[in-house]
Amino acid sequence: MKTFTYQSAPMRVLFGAGTLGQLPAELARLGIARALILATPNQEGQAADVASMLGDRAAGIFAGAAMHTPVEVTDRAMARVKELEADGVVAIGGGSTTGLGKAIALRTDLPQIVVPTSYAGSEMTSILGETRDGVKTTLSDPKILPETVIYDVDLTMTMPPSLSATSGLNAIAHAVEALYARDRNPIVSLMAEEGIRSLARALPKIKTDARDTEGRSDALYGAWLCGSCLGAVGMALHHKLCHTLGGTFNLPHADTHAVILPHAVAYNASADPHAMSKIARALGVDDAAGGLFELAGRIGVRRSLKDIGMREADIDPAADLAVKNPYWNPRRIDHDAIRGLIARAWAGAPPVDDVRT
Repeated sequence: MKTFTYQSAPMRVLFGAGTLGQLPAELARLGIARALILATPNQEGQAADVASMLGDRAAGIFAGAAMHTPVEVTDRAMARVKELEADGVVAIGGGSTTGLGKAIALRTDLPQIVVPTSYAGSEMTSILGETRDGVKTTLSDPKILPETVIYDVDLTMTMPPSLSATSGLNAIAHAVEALYARDRNPIVSLMAEEGIRSLARALPKIKTDARDTEGRSDALYGAWLCGSCLGAVGMALHHKLCHTLGGTFNLPHADTHAVILPHAVAYNASADPHAMSKIARALGVDDAAGGLFELAGRIGVRRSLKDIGMREADIDPAADLAVKNPYWNPRRIDHDAIRGLIARAWAGAPPVDDVRT
């Protein structure tokens, strides 16, 4: 008999096509009369459409959300919250906008609704990653968890295939690490494997036809499952590396996850072969790390840190930072091995299980 602990998040999820239309009713249900609409500068038009739909329930718009949730951006958004006397937030967009909404909720405990337009998955967690003075740190608090998430497949139909690919691999990373998490359990493992399988099936379809309805639905469903895994169990080496690289060197969030994932999996392969077999099974391949690297290439993702803006001179500082305050990991964190991992990822070389070589 297995012994485990499973705790589900107290969150309401609306999933389907056209579900954005239920936003006014959700605001009323939560008692939000003056919602601040959050977005990135690129999605300000979408925020304006939402504000128009909400009428008097929209207090205003803050379209300054930024990657890695810089605290200075949060400070500006907080000033807007106070100025408009907002009593809730609606975050429409990807991980940057979701992060800003969560940062506001942490500081104010205001209710929040998230309307994801990417596959980031962070909307399903009570985890917030913030960047201050070039260092990204994470924390968890019940106040961070959104009250409602509205998944509307229609809002993902215009997401460029390139962004869909990196965002999808970012989501897969959550499920991958859930399968070898210290506090994993059978329920989360089921969600993780199904999430990986759904996204691995969907992303090539989207690469071929960005408006493939079945592919878009499968991808958003998979992202929800993977995000649920991220919110339910602890993460390991992959997420530590991505937080270090992204926050310190200002690398694009989803792209960094896409590059690092096969290499982090290869690093842990010998330490947890059972998890690796589940990842490989979900991908329909024999080797988990190789399958992830091949999937990234098939859907057109850049597979080197060099190609997403990291300098070769940053490899050693990155390795030094990555081994400080490490997350729990199934394999012991070794500085030289981590340095080799980052160097291979920088060059775009195939992943290597260095324990076996």
